[in-house]
Amino acid sequence: LGISVAPYLAEFYPEAKKWLGRASLVFYSIPFARESEAAFQLGATALTDKSYAVRHRACSLCAYSLRQDALPLLKRLLKHPDLKTVSDAKAAIDAIRHQNHHYFYDRSHSGKTFWEVNRGDYQISEQSRLLRWLNPVISWLSAPLKK
Repeated sequence: LGISVAPYLAEFYPEAKKWLGRASLVFYSIPFARESEAAFQLGATALTDKSYAVRHRACSLCAYSLRQDALPLLKRLLKHPDLKTVSDAKAAIDAIRHQNHHYFYDRSHSGKTFWEVNRGDYQISEQSRLLRWLNPVISWLSAPLKK
């Protein structure tokens, strides 16, 4: 079914009575968060769910989307009474600001934790890791040229 399933997941969300069902709907929408408005809107709605597990998935969906318009929604969670939700919101904001969805789970920016949602996500991270390694080397090599 692919991306065409996203509107159906979003449509069923208000009908799902149990947190596990709602969390699953959000989880299965994550791969479509960058291309499907319905998937993104499902994540935006789920940010206010009563269940931490659902809010966690919603924060991860927003992080994966890398959409700037998720920032105001996530910032509202910074005052949430559940500290785990606050931490997830901060991580999602960080991922969006750096345009690197891996930072949702790699909260220390170690470059050792990757989150492959769709094929090719890991390769982008590998390129970033290589550039982080090469930048100091390039600076060191070019230092004599600047003198």
